[in-house]
Amino acid sequence: MKIKSIWKPALALLIAIALWEAATKVWQIEVWLLPSPSTIAKEMIIVFPAFLPHMLATIKLVLVGFSSAIVIGIIVATLLHIFPTAREIVMPFLVISQNIPTIVLAPLFMIWFGLGDFPKYLIIAMTAFFPIAIATLDGFNQTNRECLHYMQMMGATKKQTFFKLQLPDAIPSIFSGIKIAATYSVMTAVVAEWLGAQKGIGVFMTLSASSYRTSRVFVAIVITIILSLAFFGLFLALEKWFTRWKRNEGAQ
Repeated sequence: MKIKSIWKPALALLIAIALWEAATKVWQIEVWLLPSPSTIAKEMIIVFPAFLPHMLATIKLVLVGFSSAIVIGIIVATLLHIFPTAREIVMPFLVISQNIPTIVLAPLFMIWFGLGDFPKYLIIAMTAFFPIAIATLDGFNQTNRECLHYMQMMGATKKQTFFKLQLPDAIPSIFSGIKIAATYSVMTAVVAEWLGAQKGIGVFMTLSASSYRTSRVFVAIVITIILSLAFFGLFLALEKWFTRWKRNEGAQ
């Protein structure tokens, strides 16, 4: 992302933070009600050593759950693309599954699978699975029809057509789904930790809120946003690397 494309939102963010800081000073808002950005920054420095294990626990949850969602999402989408009848049967159930709130599923998974990390992995994977699978299917459906027809004319097998044309063409769509799911995954991990965990950003947030340490709640929120942006940025960079051949192709 070029600097000239981000300076405007960065400036708007700085102005919003400055107004927030000024408002807390002018109206002398209590720290437990709404801490100023400078108070949150100081609290972040003080609490970070204690916060670090919680952050690492959440990152571990996200990495395992999200990696599982990527693998399962792409495999399921590929199977549904290869077998259209299965797609017609399964798609309605996939859509219905997304209408069940995570906050309802989480307690059920904890009853069925215990209080360990496994139910949290499941919750994260289920949340991230749908956008990845749908984006992958959409990518397969957007294959260049002229190239597809040309390969069929050349006598290419279905396997050759898939690996040499449909899968490479779908990569940008796959990464679109992964980037959307990446931001959901961090938030889902925090919500899952609210419902039962020993460590994690969600646990830190709950303990801070119950003791009216609002500045610490904001520290957890800021770190959650930073982690979400970091995951998004990581997959944005990977997308650019995996699709560099498309840019080179367009430049020729």
